[in-house]
Amino acid sequence: MGVFPGVCVILGWLGPVMTGYQLTEGTGLYLSGDYSIAGLFPLHNLAPSSSNMPYMDACKKGKANSHGYHLIQAMRFAVEEINNGTKNPTLLPGVTLGYMSYDICNIPASLLATVDLLAQQLQGPSGEKTGGDQWPVAVIGPDSSSFTFPPASLLGSYLVPEISYEASNQLLSNKYLYPSFFRTIPSDKNQVDAMIRLLLRFNWTWIVLLGSDNSYGLQGMQTLYQQASQYGICIAYQGVIPDLTAGINKTMNNIVKNIVKVNVNTIVVFSSKTIVSRFFPIVIEQGLSGKVWIGTEDWSVATLVSNIPRINTIGTVVGIAIQNATIPGFQEFESRALSTLHSLSSKGTSVLGEKCLQSTDLYSMAVQNYSLEEYDITSAFNAYKAVYAVAHALHSALGCDSGKCQKIEVQPWQLLPLLKQVRFSVGNSPVYFDQNGDPPTGYDIVTWIWRETEWSLRIVGSYTPDMTNLTLDSDQIEWNKMYYICRNDLYQVPLSICSPECPTGYRQLQTGQHKCCFDCLACPAQTFVNNTGEITCQACEPYQWSPAQSTTCLNRTILLLAWGAPLSIALLLLLVLTLLMTFGSGVVFLLNMGTPVAKSAGGHTCLVMLLALTMATASALCQFGLPSQPACLLKQPLFSFSFTVCLACITVRSFQVVCIFKLSSKLPRAYDTWAKNYGPEVTVLVLSATILFISVVRVSRNPPQPSQDLAFYADSIVTECSNTLSVGAMIELVYLSLLSVLCFAFSYMGKDLPANYNETKFITFSLMIYMISWISFFTVYCISRDEFAMAMRVLAIVSSVLGILCGYFMPKVYIMVLRPQMNTQAHFQNCIQMYTMKKN
Repeated sequence: MGVFPGVCVILGWLGPVMTGYQLTEGTGLYLSGDYSIAGLFPLHNLAPSSSNMPYMDACKKGKANSHGYHLIQAMRFAVEEINNGTKNPTLLPGVTLGYMSYDICNIPASLLATVDLLAQQLQGPSGEKTGGDQWPVAVIGPDSSSFTFPPASLLGSYLVPEISYEASNQLLSNKYLYPSFFRTIPSDKNQVDAMIRLLLRFNWTWIVLLGSDNSYGLQGMQTLYQQASQYGICIAYQGVIPDLTAGINKTMNNIVKNIVKVNVNTIVVFSSKTIVSRFFPIVIEQGLSGKVWIGTEDWSVATLVSNIPRINTIGTVVGIAIQNATIPGFQEFESRALSTLHSLSSKGTSVLGEKCLQSTDLYSMAVQNYSLEEYDITSAFNAYKAVYAVAHALHSALGCDSGKCQKIEVQPWQLLPLLKQVRFSVGNSPVYFDQNGDPPTGYDIVTWIWRETEWSLRIVGSYTPDMTNLTLDSDQIEWNKMYYICRNDLYQVPLSICSPECPTGYRQLQTGQHKCCFDCLACPAQTFVNNTGEITCQACEPYQWSPAQSTTCLNRTILLLAWGAPLSIALLLLLVLTLLMTFGSGVVFLLNMGTPVAKSAGGHTCLVMLLALTMATASALCQFGLPSQPACLLKQPLFSFSFTVCLACITVRSFQVVCIFKLSSKLPRAYDTWAKNYGPEVTVLVLSATILFISVVRVSRNPPQPSQDLAFYADSIVTECSNTLSVGAMIELVYLSLLSVLCFAFSYMGKDLPANYNETKFITFSLMIYMISWISFFTVYCISRDEFAMAMRVLAIVSSVLGILCGYFMPKVYIMVLRPQMNTQAHFQNCIQMYTMKKN
């Protein structure tokens, strides 16, 4: 590796930390400077030792980590730029940054490196410390969340700032537990939200959720599981991908079998790249293909995964990735490292009395000439930004705004509040931290593209955490190419649902523990469902209706006899004609009141009858328009009373005729007494008063009100008056019916009387019309309440009036107007004589 003068590549920890702790050799870099930072980077991958802690094996026994090599070079590159003033000469003028680095090959190494850093700070000399005596004011790293928890907790206890470039676990945002932790990578909280929005974008509501058996995977899986249900996403199966343990293959095989069993097309894998790289070979071996795999930022762009043989058979991979960025000059900087290290390894170098030992170990990494993948560049950029964030905080602490920095002692806790306030840009990337120590950066949405066995990444969208906005060009995703190519629908988005969406007007009935699995039931009439996915049908408002399977409610039709409706106009014309006939008959009778025909019909009683018929006809006007309180009070009692008056008059007149011709000789004094003491008038009055009393009591005890019947029709509102079929109304009807029967009986008794006095056939006709009309109305009323039924009521009233008018009065009007020769006393005497002769 290329170093500056004073740089020493060291193997071994910087010294024993505490008595009783066995520290083994690690690999690190050290650079003297006025102010120093510590870097924690994974130069090797080493499984934890099986022996008891705190013992651990040397990191160099593990496999070299090319990714960690690029990260440590990014830190060196940033320090070189800052010290040389290449990018910003006013950042730390006259001040140099130094660093010390640790190889974080596993969690024990991360823990012991943290203890070493704290020991150096606590054991350092007091007073002014600059130059080589200046201990690190901040820590850069580690990489993974699992490696980060121990240092974040320990360093937070002493308020030593720590900036991670790859630890994304959202628990690290808890400032109560980790008060000095920052990061330049977005929190997994944002990553989970981006995944949720990606699933919703394609309506993938039936998924499998897998997570690696470490803090990164378990926490991310738990967060996604908790949020999924809030967005209607169901987890069909949830599994943990194990780390290197006994029976790992059996466990992974069971996971694959469970994925096949639940019949899911979309699988979210919240895992680190190391663990998932051991899982996908099992997937390939089991022949699981044609699926959509949603990857996290740790593995979706990692060549460690994409280089797995036959990985292209698993299906479509759509992943979250840290937004791509470049570091100008970084690749050239790395290319110089090999020659610099070669010169250092060929001769010993001494810095501060420490001899560089076995620098060929780092040289052996450099000679590998590791290529810079996109994943490496992105993570290196985050480490690069972390160094610059510390430099900007030092800029404020040292008062460098004047153009010259003061070389004063800076404690880590003094740098902490300044780090919270930094705000600058590196290229086009803004750098600052929110109240949780998280950056404002978002993600790219990427997909894997295969051309036979050639792999490449394609950016198809982005996610912005500030606006929680996901933009995506789905046409750029090649959906499950190998699976769909024989179906000739290469770019069809795969479905991943438990149950198909219900048709409009249907509700969902859950059929298991998952709300994504359901049957569809049609909403019945009078209910609706306006959104797909509803589990209940909403009832319509009282004045609305809906057919079955409806998505909305309709306003009910109001049923009434509108004044301007054609049917109403026809009925009103009939009413006018009836009134004219009644009035005309009254005029004729009034002009011929002294004639025999008028006297035999009842004389002045006929005028009372015609007035009653006029009132009965007028009662029909209350049936039109919207019901009102006066109309409801009047329409039935007015007709009952007026028609009773008319029937009472006819009944009394029929009784008189029968008595005169048949009963007067048998009961002469009784009839004379009844006739001379106003018996006919009193009888009519009593009969009329009785119906009036019944009506008044009925109306006063339970007055009819304008009402709207919502139950008779599903789609209509019947406007009527209440209590139409009440007990009082039935009593009125029964009373009228009994009076009609009595009237018919007396008229029938006179069927053999002289023609001028024989009213049987006319009264029978009138009563038949009356009864048929009202029987027809009540029959229709029981089965229908529409405009036709309302019209039938008007017709029943008019028919009753016309029946009596045509059956009782019109024949007499005919004689008085057209046959005056029959309206003489001689004609009547002749008829009586003929009746007497015939009887004798």
